[in-house]
Amino acid sequence: MIERTYTGPRPRTVLPRGTIDTQMHMYLPGFPALPGGPGLPVDPLPTPDDYRRTMAWLGIDRVVVTQGNAHQFDNACLLACIAAMGDVARGVAVIAGDTPDAEMRRLCDAGIVGARIMDLPGGAVGLAGLADVDARAHAFGWMLAVQFDGTHILDRMPQLLALKSRFVLDHHGKFFSGIAPDSPQVDAVKRLIDTGKCWFKFAGCYESSRSGGPDYGDIAAIARLIAAYAPERIIWGTNWPHNAARVTADYPDDAALTDTVLSWFPSERERRLALVDNPQALFGFSSWSH
Repeated sequence: MIERTYTGPRPRTVLPRGTIDTQMHMYLPGFPALPGGPGLPVDPLPTPDDYRRTMAWLGIDRVVVTQGNAHQFDNACLLACIAAMGDVARGVAVIAGDTPDAEMRRLCDAGIVGARIMDLPGGAVGLAGLADVDARAHAFGWMLAVQFDGTHILDRMPQLLALKSRFVLDHHGKFFSGIAPDSPQVDAVKRLIDTGKCWFKFAGCYESSRSGGPDYGDIAAIARLIAAYAPERIIWGTNWPHNAARVTADYPDDAALTDTVLSWFPSERERRLALVDNPQALFGFSSWSH
């Protein structure tokens, strides 16, 4: 059991109306974990109702739900969660290079707008399947969410530069070995962004930070640089429900984490781009008019 926090003092940073959380997972009972994945989150299961409380707490209006590794190629839980959330939700699913057109259309109709590549332990499709998944995604106008150890990004550049689809480098690039603002890996990220097809996601800074919280100074240095370099190519996510936390003491304060990460943008203008305008276009949301 773990005690997750879904409410509390609001963040000091006021999120603009229409804010989109582009990195999170949610679950419903009745969908067991499948072999190859990491298992379901620690009980109690973090559900759409729980996430709605978090949305109200932080000031989030819309969400992109990403297929959890626990369910591998079975997108049923993801689709059920999107249906439960309604029009404010879109999804990133797991597909293969041979996923049939009929299944792709079914996923589109259910709100799926992207495909997940997870080249880390527990992922259903790694970089070996990137080209095939890219072909399927591009044929249906989807984006790709690509996660791997960014330490090796220089070796992966031919693959990434060959992509036809728009794609996101997940989780601040996941540079597990640590990088500095003048590292060649940062130049590689800039080169990818300059193609016009690549976005960079601020989410889960604690997963690859070597300096640690509460400031995550090593991640912050890179984030500030990229935010200033290409504010029109940044998106943001909470990484809720923080599945790496297995005990209550390790569960982060979402309001404090939101304030920390959003402080890495130069101004309110860049924050609005990352929270509203950029993800709205990338994930196919309508303009916010509520």
